[in-house]
Order: sequence, then C-alpha cells, then structure tokens
Amino acid sequence: MSELLSSFFSVNFGFAILRVMTPLLFPALGIAVSTMAGSQNIAMEGAMLVAAFFGVIVSAFTGSLMLALAAGIAAGIVLCLILAYFHLKLKADIFLSAVALNMFATGITIFLLFMITGDKGSTSSLKSLVFPKLNIPLINRIPVLGDILSGHNVLTYLALLSVFLFYILMFKTPLGLRIRAVGQNPNAAESVGINVNRTKTYALIISGVFAALGGLYLSMGYVSWFSRDMTAGRGFIAIAAATLGGMMPVGTMVASLFFALVSAVAIYIASLNIPSELIQLIPYLVTVVALAVFSGRALKRKKEADTAKNETITITAPEVTDEN
Repeated sequence: MSELLSSFFSVNFGFAILRVMTPLLFPALGIAVSTMAGSQNIAMEGAMLVAAFFGVIVSAFTGSLMLALAAGIAAGIVLCLILAYFHLKLKADIFLSAVALNMFATGITIFLLFMITGDKGSTSSLKSLVFPKLNIPLINRIPVLGDILSGHNVLTYLALLSVFLFYILMFKTPLGLRIRAVGQNPNAAESVGINVNRTKTYALIISGVFAALGGLYLSMGYVSWFSRDMTAGRGFIAIAAATLGGMMPVGTMVASLFFALVSAVAIYIASLNIPSELIQLIPYLVTVVALAVFSGRALKRKKEADTAKNETITITAPEVTDEN
C-alpha cells in the first residue's frame, strides 16, 4: 500500500495524467464549440471511433502519417456533417440523431474491420503508424517537471495548444462571435444577417475536427492499433468535462485534467486485489457524481437568484385621489 501511495507522487504518475487527458480534452473542446452554437454535439463518441478506425486503416495501407491524419479528420467531419443534416435540414432531434450516429459508428467500424482484416476485435494484423513523441528542448532538462512535461506524443501538445486556439477562435474572431451570438439568441443573430444554420454547421464541423484528433490519439498515439469500441465512453466523459468547465477553455482543460487524474488513479490501483470491473467503474462513477453535484449547485444558485429577483419586485398601486 505504501508503494502505491508513493507512486501517486511520482513523475510517472504526473506523466500518465497528461497522457490520459489528451483523448478527453480534444472532444471536450469540441463539445464546448458546438454547445456555444446552441447545438450540443453528443456524437463525439462516434466521431472519435470512426476517426480512430480510418486513421489506422489508411496508415497501414499507404504508409503515410499525413494521409492517415487527413483521413481520420475527414471521417470525424463527415459524421458531424451527417448530424448537421439530420438536425438542421431534416429538423430531427439532435440528441436522438447523435445517439443513432454513435450506434452507427460502432456497427460500421466493426463491419469494416471484419471486411478488411477478417477480425472483429482489432487491427493487430495490420502494421499501423504512430504519431511521434516530442522532447521539448530546455524543458526536458528541468528536474521532475521536465520528466512530466517532455516526451509526450505530439498530439498531447497539440491538445494543450488547442486550449489557446479555442480561446482565439471563440473570442477573437468573427466566426467565434457569430457562433456565440447564434447560441445565445438565434433570432437576434438572424435579424442582423447571420445565417444560423450555416454557423451551427461550422460549429459542428469544428467539433468533428476536435473529436477526430482525440480518436486518432487513441489508435495512433495511445496505442498503435484499432480495437472495437476503443473510445470506451471517453466522448461522454468529455461532455461532463466541458459542462463542469463552463464551456470555457481553461475550465474545460482543468475539468479534463480532473477526470484524467481519476482515470490514472484507477489504472494504478489495478495492482490491488480489487475486482477489475469495480476499477473500470471508477471514472464513470466519478463522472456521474461530479455532474450531480454540479447540477445541484446550479439549481440552488438559480433558486437563490429567482428568490432575490422576486424580493426586489414591488408592485405599487397607483394612488387614487378624490378630485371631487
């Protein structure tokens, strides 16, 4: 037990947190973008899955890392475009459409996996490329901190950079302003000439790019193969991270770090004599508890605000004077 506790304060544990955070932060940022546009994209799980699959397949057959990256991102975008078509063109409920696409992504990847490899489990028979690791000059020489921050997959650093890019996009560009305007009041945005459906489509496309990067990290960074349902609910945990982070860049990153910390702890305690099913349950249980606490506090604040508002409203009857 003492060895386990000491491992929680080790360099390897800090390194693992950033490693586990990467496939959570990417889709969490995607959720934040789509939610700000008023069309929350809960099909991140499916977008991550198809991106992970096509990235591995293309890299195995072409030997090109850039083509694999392009294929994965394209797959994520296409899935989100289908969601946009159902939601914005056909006026289908976005949540039901997203659930259907998540199920479709699971089925189509297993079907194509079997058609290509003859295996319904993984692409272990294919030789897939992986994204390189990056040692950061100067930082890698810093004691302790250098071992935690340096040597990660290049997509991990891209995820951290995406937090800054998200802020620039949403708060410093005309597109970001239109996305926020559409999300806050679509009728007012339309009245000033903003194409609401087009702006929401752009937001869903951006969310698809973020989801694809998270999926590509799973199959070409975290490991070097694709396996069925390898996203394992990370897309849904990302929704919780974005919600707890208030859809803001720094808050979303901190929430993603929190869930990564919980997942890393679950990985480390696997050495104890605890049923593996219980260990695998920990990240999802913490997600449910965190959302319940967050929702409870938000509801309490809303009630307090409504009460304060009602107390400040006074109705004064007009004074009636007898002119006679």
